Amino acid sequence: MKDIWENILILPNSSIVDAIKIIDKSGLRIALVADKDKNLLGTVSDGDIRRSIIDNISLDSPISHIMNTSPFYANKHEPSETIKAKMQKNNILAMPVLENNKIIGLETLLTSNKVENHENIVFIMAGGFGRRLNPLTLNCPKPMLELNGKPILETTINNFKSYGFKRFIISTHFMPEIIKDYFQDGSDLEVDIEYVDENEPLGTGGALGLLPKSIPNKPIIMINGDVLTNTDYNKLLEYHNSNGFLATVVVRDYEHQVPFGVIQSENFKIKDIVEKPSYKYFVNAGIYVLSPSIYNSVKKDQKIDMPDLLKEHMNFDEGIGIYPLHEYWTDIGSPEDFKKAKSDIDILTND
Repeated sequence: MKDIWENILILPNSSIVDAIKIIDKSGLRIALVADKDKNLLGTVSDGDIRRSIIDNISLDSPISHIMNTSPFYANKHEPSETIKAKMQKNNILAMPVLENNKIIGLETLLTSNKVENHENIVFIMAGGFGRRLNPLTLNCPKPMLELNGKPILETTINNFKSYGFKRFIISTHFMPEIIKDYFQDGSDLEVDIEYVDENEPLGTGGALGLLPKSIPNKPIIMINGDVLTNTDYNKLLEYHNSNGFLATVVVRDYEHQVPFGVIQSENFKIKDIVEKPSYKYFVNAGIYVLSPSIYNSVKKDQKIDMPDLLKEHMNFDEGIGIYPLHEYWTDIGSPEDFKKAKSDIDILTND
C-alpha cells in the first residue's frame, strides 16, 4: 500500500491536466514534482494551476512550466510541531519531508472529517422556467429535476453542506410550492433554508434586492440553480476574502473554433489568411461571491442582470475578480446537458 505522499508524486514532463487530476483526487491542494529517484524538483499547487489558466497557458503543457522550484519543505529531523507551525504560518496543507533532497514523507494539517461551519449565506437562484428542457419542465422547476433519485437542488445543497455551509436562501418564481414543499425549512437535510419570491422575473441579479436585511454582514455565495460542480467552496471563499474583491466571478475556459478560413484585410487587400482558428475565452460559470456592498446596492424589486450589476462596481479600487475552475462543472440548459449530468452524478456527490 502506498504512503499518502506517493499518491501525489508527478514527473516534471507530466501535463498540467495530470497535476489537476492528482490534486483533485487527493484533496491536499498540492502535487510533488520529483524525478524517478524521488528527488524533489518542485511543487504545483491549486493556486499555481488557477494562475496558469488566467495566464492562458495550455493545460497540455508540462508542469515544469508552472511549478514552484523553491517550495517549502521540512527536513527529516525537524520536530513535527515545528513543521506544522511553519505550515500554519504559510497557509500550507501539506509539506514534503526530505532527506538529502529525496522525499521520504509528508506532513499534513488535515484533521479527520472536521468541517468548519460558515455563517455565510448561500443564495440559490431557482426561479427560472427552464423552457429549453420542455417537456421535462412543463410541470416541474428545472432545479427539481432528479439526478439519481434526488433533485438537482438537493445535490447542490449537500455539496455546500459538505464544506460547512448550513444557511441557504432560495429565490423562487416558477412553481415555488414544489420547491418549498420538498425542502421546507431544511431541517431534514440538517441545514437552514429560507425563501424569497420573485413576483415577476427580476433578471439574473434582481433577486438580491429581496434578501433579508438580517443576514450576516459577510460575503454570500450566489449560484444558479441549474449549475452543478464539485469545486471546493471553502477555497472559493478563501480566495475571495484573501484578494479583497468586491465580487468574485467563477469562470470556465471556453474554446471556439471557426470552421472556415478567416480573412484579415485592410483597404480591401488581404493581409493574412488563418485557417480555422481557435479562440479561447473565459465564460461566466453562474457562481459568484458577493461582498455586502454589492448585494446591498440592489433595491427591492429592481430589475437588473448580473453583468450590469457588476459593471456598476468594476471601477472601484477593490475591483471584480475571477476564479478559474478546473474542476467538474456543467449547467443544465438542454436535454443533452441533463443526460450528461445523470451519467456524472458520482463525480458530483460529496455526501
